[in-house]
Amino acid sequence: MSVSDHRRTITTAATAVVTMMLTATGASAYAEPPSANTAASASVEPGELIELAENYLQMRADMLTSVHPTPRSASARLGATRAMASGVQEELAALGEKGQRYREVDGGYTRAEVEVETSSAELKERTATLRLTEHTRLYLPVTRQEVEDGAPEYEESSLARTMTFTRNADDEWLLSSDEVEAGGGPTPTTQATDLNLVDDDGGGTPDEDEGSKGSASDTTALPENGIEYIKPAVTASYNYSKMVSYANKYWKKHNSAYRTYGNDCTNFISQAVHAGGWGPKGGALIQRKSNKYWFYGPAKPLTSYTWAGAENWYWFAKKHSKRTKPLDNVWKMASADVLQADFDRNGKIDHTMIVTKKYKGTPYLTYHTTDTHNKSLKKILSDYPRALWYAHRT
Repeated sequence: MSVSDHRRTITTAATAVVTMMLTATGASAYAEPPSANTAASASVEPGELIELAENYLQMRADMLTSVHPTPRSASARLGATRAMASGVQEELAALGEKGQRYREVDGGYTRAEVEVETSSAELKERTATLRLTEHTRLYLPVTRQEVEDGAPEYEESSLARTMTFTRNADDEWLLSSDEVEAGGGPTPTTQATDLNLVDDDGGGTPDEDEGSKGSASDTTALPENGIEYIKPAVTASYNYSKMVSYANKYWKKHNSAYRTYGNDCTNFISQAVHAGGWGPKGGALIQRKSNKYWFYGPAKPLTSYTWAGAENWYWFAKKHSKRTKPLDNVWKMASADVLQADFDRNGKIDHTMIVTKKYKGTPYLTYHTTDTHNKSLKKILSDYPRALWYAHRT
């Protein structure tokens, strides 16, 4: 199936969902003769709103690529309210600058493809609200031969948004607001504005005092002629290929066998290493707050802090179970290794990721919150130049 055919399939499915939602939402209004305020709204075309949303998100993604319009010309093509338009132009300019930074660190992106999947819609008088997910592919400057040799062809991301549209006096739908539903974690690639970091809602203060972590991993690039470490796919203890396969499969479509946390990054990594052979340790309610144990239960109170809390996971993995070994340099990471970040250098780890590819010395990382697949370490380091990084050999 071609990309264009695939996009039409998603749009058609989304239109059907939105049509059903709008019909259900507006059923009582249609039972009575429409008033002056609701007459125009009753003729809303769901496909029109989806197309506006997709065009807007495609415009944003295009700003990250090597060939993109100017922020002024791009925003001029966008149908938005006056209050929204000025903010959009600033955001597009910031995305253009971000794309330039990415080009400087590792070549950036050559083109973008955006698909929109709409989950629900609400219609009130002359406004419409869409809740949707933006699925974006950002293609990397690699050749077909390089892809066959193991390079990722693109970086992918999936981001929930709520978009509101207002109908003006000329019966034109205008974008009036766009809110990201990220839940914390690193700033999504297609966003320029930093998001507020959110503590892991699956972790907490442990029973024991763990002391100091010691030195973080160095970020200095290794010599290009250095020997690249390649882990085996399987050892006597763990199956690293299964860890990577799990992350590749569930980076976007979360595994329904597990609950999803508000900040889901470490929950996702625990699932991946469990798929690769990490067995549970403990399971009693009294062990939940101890970093010496690691287990998943049918409810949060029956799941250890170490399962879904980034800081707690660190201490179980490195100190208590010794299932990982610290790497003194992040560039030594190989497939299925784990990278953790203390973004604000406050001594508490905020985020957890797993290496799903390594090509020509560059690790590519995959994580939840926000759902991202194969983002290069070079880009991540450029996003957070002051962060402390903790690399684990799994």
